[in-house]
Amino acid sequence: MTSAPIDPADTSSPSGSAPARAPASAPDRARGAVARAPGPVARALAVLAAFESTPGPLSVGRIVEETGLPVSTTYRLVHELQEWGVLDRTADGSYQVGMRIWELGQQAGRRLRDRAHPFMQDLFDTTHENVHLAVREGTEALYVDKLYGSRRVPLASRIGSRLPLHPTAVGRILLANQPSWFREAYLERELEHPTPKTQTGAATLAKELALVREQGHAVTIDEMRLGACSIAVPISHGGQVVAAVGIVLESHRASEVPWLLNQLKATGYQIERALDRRITIR
Repeated sequence: MTSAPIDPADTSSPSGSAPARAPASAPDRARGAVARAPGPVARALAVLAAFESTPGPLSVGRIVEETGLPVSTTYRLVHELQEWGVLDRTADGSYQVGMRIWELGQQAGRRLRDRAHPFMQDLFDTTHENVHLAVREGTEALYVDKLYGSRRVPLASRIGSRLPLHPTAVGRILLANQPSWFREAYLERELEHPTPKTQTGAATLAKELALVREQGHAVTIDEMRLGACSIAVPISHGGQVVAAVGIVLESHRASEVPWLLNQLKATGYQIERALDRRITIR
């Protein structure tokens, strides 16, 4: 498909053309940080970016491959990051993300999460379904909070993870409520298709997004993970949709969606009231 202008971080009207691009992979972001600003901060960030798409530890050699940094520079950086608690060294000499990163990460979106979490807990206690909260970060949905039980639902998200906007219910809520230029540019990209049932046709998705805006909720079945159905509603503040709250359940229980949707909408309303009363989204 043809690329279109899109600024992943902006929702205002674009002022000029820039090549659209799909979300960069972690190695691409790592190498890009060094290429754009090859200073010490960019190099350290490149090392951390190498861990974004890797669940386990990385050897220094693997970090060199992911970042393109010299071996001597990489050894120095991982040692300094270890001293700061940002990286931890494992028994076999590899490195993994340290607890200090987790502690810092908890500050991101904390006020939104703090206001939403009690109502998400109430929803979980009522439904016993997996509940999550997401915001838009560029062309992806960033999951900032989640509650889940022991049911065997194929889960694709975790706190801090990112997923494409179009195959998930929370993502469709966030995408549907972006300006028209952003939606059009997003749909002109070559869209990810995690399962054979993922909708990727621009015309079909445009109609679906219009329906999402009209109905005030989104439903996806088997589009992010086979066997999983997700539903979501928007969280508005100051006249803008700032987040989406959703539920994930097994696809074969899709007949339960109407009842769950009523519970979800009530939760969304409670979160919006809490936001309007107590904080300003930043």
